[in-house]
Amino acid sequence: MDIETLKKWNPWWVYGSVPRERSGIVREELIDGLSHLVKAKEIVSITGVRRGGKSTILYQMIDALLSEKIPAKNILYFNFDEPMSENGVHVLDIVYNAFLELNNPQGRQYLFLDEIQNVREWERWVKTQYDLKGEKVKFFVTGSNTSMLSDSLAKLLTGRMLSQEVYPLSFKEYLIFNRVELMDIDLQRDEIKHYLMKYLEEGGFLEAVLDKNSELNRQRLREYFNSILFRDIVATREIKEGAKLGELSQYVATNIAGIFSYNKISKTINLNINTLKEYLYYLQQAYLVFQVNHFSYSLKESLAIQKPKKMYFIDNGMRNSIAARFTQDEGKLAENVVFLELKRRGYEIYFWKGKNEVDFITKDQRSNLQAINVTYGTTTEAREKKGLSEFKENFQKSDTLLITRGEEKTEEGIKYIPLWKWLLQSQDK
Repeated sequence: MDIETLKKWNPWWVYGSVPRERSGIVREELIDGLSHLVKAKEIVSITGVRRGGKSTILYQMIDALLSEKIPAKNILYFNFDEPMSENGVHVLDIVYNAFLELNNPQGRQYLFLDEIQNVREWERWVKTQYDLKGEKVKFFVTGSNTSMLSDSLAKLLTGRMLSQEVYPLSFKEYLIFNRVELMDIDLQRDEIKHYLMKYLEEGGFLEAVLDKNSELNRQRLREYFNSILFRDIVATREIKEGAKLGELSQYVATNIAGIFSYNKISKTINLNINTLKEYLYYLQQAYLVFQVNHFSYSLKESLAIQKPKKMYFIDNGMRNSIAARFTQDEGKLAENVVFLELKRRGYEIYFWKGKNEVDFITKDQRSNLQAINVTYGTTTEAREKKGLSEFKENFQKSDTLLITRGEEKTEEGIKYIPLWKWLLQSQDK
């Protein structure tokens, strides 16, 4: 391993701190949530979409360790997304042994291994080191694919790994990155609503938020999308019909929040159902697309292939950079933002349809149900209320919530709250 390369990735060995351009603006809620995992012995796995902020999170965690007087030479960072001549597991031995030889760290070592899914059989190497060295080595690994949490990996690292998913910026973080200091949200309502309109269009990818050139950002987000599609999926999976995968992605992006069936999509883009399901699985693994199942107390019924599903996209800005947009679709964008926020808050998410529809049914860790509809028109349509009332009649022990553009009240057992205010609520509300 070239010593110069190692030092390039670990400038704190020389300067004692993380360069500002790498650590960026601190995402406090994420860092706070991860900070209590530092002292635990388990491996910490951080997953999320490519360019969604995982590397920055690692740098911020390293900065926090340095501020707590952890010796700089006990901390190793390496990004395996760099072009490598080959990606066998022995690459990890080379990097780690070079770190030990160069620094001779005393005490606990902190290893930050970024985009580690690019190394074949990395999990076996990490497991071996973990089992041999115990709490002497603390591992943080990141990846841009949910296969990091696959069944085989889960079995191999059972009891050894704690996981955290990272998404593009929440609306609360978006305000912080735009230097909006929240003092009194009711008095700042107009300012907050101004930024919400921008957030619905721009999304939360860090570089696109910090750069104010909207045309450049659209191009940047298309490049992010193409990189994920062709580098992480087409090349890795050796897919021959890359154009069809792109067509499917654009279809999903254009039709977010709609109810669909595999048959309908299959006929629309001329792709057989088995290949379609396979491609959707790859898109979901790469954190581009999310499929939501129909709610039922029967797991078998909820997951049934013939049941309709809904789909959402990882980020509004990326979605808007590739989708075919013929009309104003604020309602779809608002619903997509709500879905992503529910994911951040850790809920199980479903939808429900009887005579009327409910956009989201959420289930928390105590199995409490909440039925949520999202309406972003100037007036609340009757069907939104009917769907919530119908669900309440069928499932008595459930709360009902209507997220609106501006209405705020409680009527007929339904709580109404504006989208901007709901997004700024603490997660336990």
